[in-house]
Amino acid sequence: MTTRARLVLDDSVRGVLDRINDAAPGTRLRVVVAAPGGHGKTAFLGEITNPAVRVADDAHLLDDAALRALAAEPLLVLAYRPWPRRAVLAELTRGAVVVALAPLSKDQVRELLHAPRAVVDFVHAQTGGVPAYVERLGAASEVTAEVLSAFRGDLDWLDADLQKFLLAAEAGAAQRLDLLSALLDKDFDEVSDIIEAARATGLLGEDGTLLPLAHRAVGALTRTERRIAVRQRLAQLQLDRGGPVLDLVRPLVDTGIGGPVFAAAAREALPVDPALAARLFKASTGGGAAPSETAAQWATASAMAGDLDSALRLADQVISAPDSPHRRTAAEVAAVALAHRGQLARSTELFRWAATPYAAAFAGIGSLGTGTLVDDTPAQPPTLLGGAASLMLQGVRQSIAGSDTAALSTLVRASSLLEPAGGAVLLPDSPASLAALVAIHCGEPNVAESVLDRAVETGTGGVLMSVRHRLLQAWLHMLRGNLAVARETLMSVRGAFEPRDWIFAVALEVGVARRNSDLATLRRTWEQACEAVLRHPVDLFSLLPLGEFAAAAARLRDQDRLAPHLAQAVALLRSLGDPPLWATQLHWSLLHAAIIDDDHAAAEDHAAALAQARDHNRYCATLSAAAECWLDVVAGKVDADRVEEAARGLHAVGLWWDAARLAGQAAIRTSDRQAMVRLLDCARLLQGRPVSARRAAEADAPVVVEDAGKLSEREREVAGLVLEGMTYKQVGDRLFISAKTVEHHMARMRQRLGSTSRSDLLAQLRHIVGTGS
Repeated sequence: MTTRARLVLDDSVRGVLDRINDAAPGTRLRVVVAAPGGHGKTAFLGEITNPAVRVADDAHLLDDAALRALAAEPLLVLAYRPWPRRAVLAELTRGAVVVALAPLSKDQVRELLHAPRAVVDFVHAQTGGVPAYVERLGAASEVTAEVLSAFRGDLDWLDADLQKFLLAAEAGAAQRLDLLSALLDKDFDEVSDIIEAARATGLLGEDGTLLPLAHRAVGALTRTERRIAVRQRLAQLQLDRGGPVLDLVRPLVDTGIGGPVFAAAAREALPVDPALAARLFKASTGGGAAPSETAAQWATASAMAGDLDSALRLADQVISAPDSPHRRTAAEVAAVALAHRGQLARSTELFRWAATPYAAAFAGIGSLGTGTLVDDTPAQPPTLLGGAASLMLQGVRQSIAGSDTAALSTLVRASSLLEPAGGAVLLPDSPASLAALVAIHCGEPNVAESVLDRAVETGTGGVLMSVRHRLLQAWLHMLRGNLAVARETLMSVRGAFEPRDWIFAVALEVGVARRNSDLATLRRTWEQACEAVLRHPVDLFSLLPLGEFAAAAARLRDQDRLAPHLAQAVALLRSLGDPPLWATQLHWSLLHAAIIDDDHAAAEDHAAALAQARDHNRYCATLSAAAECWLDVVAGKVDADRVEEAARGLHAVGLWWDAARLAGQAAIRTSDRQAMVRLLDCARLLQGRPVSARRAAEADAPVVVEDAGKLSEREREVAGLVLEGMTYKQVGDRLFISAKTVEHHMARMRQRLGSTSRSDLLAQLRHIVGTGS
């Protein structure tokens, strides 16, 4: 290569060059330019213009006789690589002026390329500033195949040992003398010589590893089978020494080779990348049947990666082998998978049979979840998972026994305890999700939000639990009336849900549609809801979606399809002694289903059930008071003070949408105009929307037709929602007014604006609302 046209030299090197060019004939001057390949030795020699100077390039390749013949030259400049070391060359250059050609700095690269900073940074990082490689890459922002192919001439002439060393360096073993010694079948001194020879090529950086550009070139230009063979040999050598092999084996995962080294790499990958671990376990079998131990570990990796079909298949393979010592581990994996599939009863059976260190605690949680009381807390190993499992069981038991505050505290502690483990644990359920469920059921939404945020941030439970945590976050948004955020969060986790996650996802769709009065979406989603309930047996931890489905069934007049599942839920709660924490929220949902269905007797029954738990805690008292108030409102008895107090109570326990709904429903049922305005303002405040100080005046003011083109605040709201495509009924539900009132608003706007048709009215409203007039 040559960089003569654009050679960049620092002041000291330039000074030596000037001295050479200015030397008179007969002057005795000997200059040595010693540097690895690619550092610009040839380019430096090309700058010598003094004809009296004898120049010798690549002097390390000359034989001893040729070197001795140069000794008589008075003006001599020798350029050579620092390896191989030659005694004759050392004697010839004793006392010579040494020119040190160092890699280029970023400033020098910028001077050479005249490129933007980002390009200079990229080129310098890839080349280490080696001039030849800077010239090859040029002012590029990516490495092309053409750039890499330019290295072929540098690599092909190297001897076999040096080429093998470069392949080892490409695999990351450049500084492992023990591995290199075994790989090259050389003693340490010989290996050191090979490393020095590699340094002399210019392909290595100061730290002894391949420059990034050279690393790519070695990988791209070496025959695949040679790379595989070197990596395979290095991995086996590393495995024999008990060292990590993942980095060596990772590139070989799809090559079709197998063996124990792949299983070792898979075990190494399992805590950080279970999907890769599963691929490595598969590769370790070489296409044959997996041994029992490998199958059990492969099942664990598959489950942690979210591939429950493979996990169950592999686990069943191990469980079916009567003489396998890994059957209990496989049973635990299958139990976890079935818990995520909503089969909590079967999961509990497997946990009980597995009798692994953590299985007893998870079996206890499953028993409680399916309606069987357990009293003992089995001893757990003193690990993060063991402590968390014990606290999870204790917390669920406390929630059923009536110690709500203690239960929430215990589950939050369990969640905090497991945070350091991140995604490296396989869980049937996470303490964070159980804590969030308990917090929602007892009116502590801020606690639920905090514990879920931490679980998402730390990745607790890995891929399997991430969807559940995000769905529960969306549930909190829905309860608070942040329906757009709830739907956005739901859409962010769209995919092939497991049944336990699917029932929550569909319930969110149903809940958001119901709260938006979106009957079309509600009807469209209802069949999915019915299928989700069929696929997920009723358990304690799925009561929230069941309550949402009950309200939707009433709205669609399809209660019969859900009735058997609701009966199972009631029976499950009864078998646990009707714990107020879990029963209250279901009764609240069923109360609203009864109100929607105009079933006053059922509504009274659920209000009575809420009243029985009134003294249990603040949440129960709040829901009981709100239930009684709601029934009075439905009956037309509106006490504004009482409604406002009940609504604010609901808001305080996290039921923001319900709070605004209660105030809004009371507003449209009262004949007292002042109370109506006050309750509408209360509803808007509880929704987090601004309240106009002129509302009362506007409500009583006559229509001024002359004020054409001007819309009141309420008319703007109505117009904006109609333009979004909402029906009058949907607009009324959103603004807590009747559909008839919405129709009257539209008629008044049409009269005021002089519209000749509905399409004309909508066109004018788009202009007015869109331009902010």
